[in-house]
Amino acid sequence: MASGSIAAADARLIEAIRGRNAAAVKTLLGARIDVNAPQADGATALHWAAHLDDLTTADLLLRAGARANAANDLGVTPLYLACTNRSAAMVERLLTARADANAALMNGETVLMNCARTGDVRAVKVLLAAGARVNVKEPTHDQTPLMWAAAEGHSDVVGLLLEAGADIKARSRVYTQTVTSEVTQRAGREELNYSVPRGGMTPLLFAARSGDVESARRLAAAGADVNETLPDGTSALTLAAHSGHGGVGMLLLEKGADPNALGPGYAAMHAAVLRSDAALVKALLARGADPNAKMTKGTPMRRTSQDYDLPAALIPATPYLLAAKFLEPELMRLLAAAGADTRALMRDGATPLMLATGIVVAANLDRRGVSVLDGGIRETENLVLPAVEAALTLGSDVNAVNEAGETALHMAAASGYDRVVKLLVEHGARVDAKNRRGVTPLGIATARQTPPERASTADLLRQLGAVE
Repeated sequence: MASGSIAAADARLIEAIRGRNAAAVKTLLGARIDVNAPQADGATALHWAAHLDDLTTADLLLRAGARANAANDLGVTPLYLACTNRSAAMVERLLTARADANAALMNGETVLMNCARTGDVRAVKVLLAAGARVNVKEPTHDQTPLMWAAAEGHSDVVGLLLEAGADIKARSRVYTQTVTSEVTQRAGREELNYSVPRGGMTPLLFAARSGDVESARRLAAAGADVNETLPDGTSALTLAAHSGHGGVGMLLLEKGADPNALGPGYAAMHAAVLRSDAALVKALLARGADPNAKMTKGTPMRRTSQDYDLPAALIPATPYLLAAKFLEPELMRLLAAAGADTRALMRDGATPLMLATGIVVAANLDRRGVSVLDGGIRETENLVLPAVEAALTLGSDVNAVNEAGETALHMAAASGYDRVVKLLVEHGARVDAKNRRGVTPLGIATARQTPPERASTADLLRQLGAVE
């Protein structure tokens, strides 16, 4: 019965702290309650005070003998919770009470890693002053506090860690991930899945992926190699471009990054076009990027991934071909002015004009393959028309055919783009052109179960001289 009474009293202390009942806390402490009695998960009253960032109660508990290094079942100490809260004041209180600056969770994550992740500069500073190890690695991925700070965009913390001797060359653990090919996705053939290396990230690569320009600047100034690569050959510059962080990309270019690195099978220019980054495209061209570089590999991707990717179906696309496909007339003109081949072809003979006009894709995907449910936007004719105009102006052959014998006019008819049809015909497109199946643009527009938008297209083609 005595044990039961103590347990009930201990529960009341934690409940009083959780309820922010300062009077009840003082009364219970005055009754010399066991201040270190844990809950079922190992959490103590001091854990709750730290979690609530209640400095007054924490002071009372510490004076009453609360253990600053008490850990719950996961290894979480009050100091870890203070870092989660970005509470430098609580961190200082606990360190003064001799909390372990190198305490770690059961999974090896240290309090310094947590403070680096959450980004409180003052908290990190006092932890370092208290002897927190700056180059410790958590055992699952071998990541360091510097990597965590760069990944979260905390450039001031990055600066502190660098001053404390953080290793700019440290790499996270390399592992393999099973990805899928387009054939696998279409046919469900699991044997066509393959493995690619993942991980191997440095602090600079984390900054490139997160878009933290200032952290990248600090790391480069500290001697980080601006041409660092992932295990698959992706450079920091290409990673920044593919992640949509042109600012980091331009910084890396200023620091001497290679604009033509093709390690993963595509260059930063291909990725910049994918992400519609005109500023980065200009910067790459100014630094000597090849506007005619061809893709040699696609982006490995997980099944059902909605990441921005450059699939293998786009090999051997040049940046100009990608700009046409992605309906980027400004980029098309920039690349053409820099010497891009405006008559380059895809493997199946598709021209930039055909790519702009639009090869019919799944109704729920945009031009980049992103699902409309995940932010993809299906293009309207208002977006298609300027890219078609650019392709025509920049030299595409309006009557060129692909391997299937189809012209851009076939594709415009298939999509029901009336204004594009009219524009193509005005530029000399043959309304009687037949594909390898003997079908004309009018035949496509008048096919059985014709959608309403193609019915008007059929009437337009007849007006423009097409016959049945």
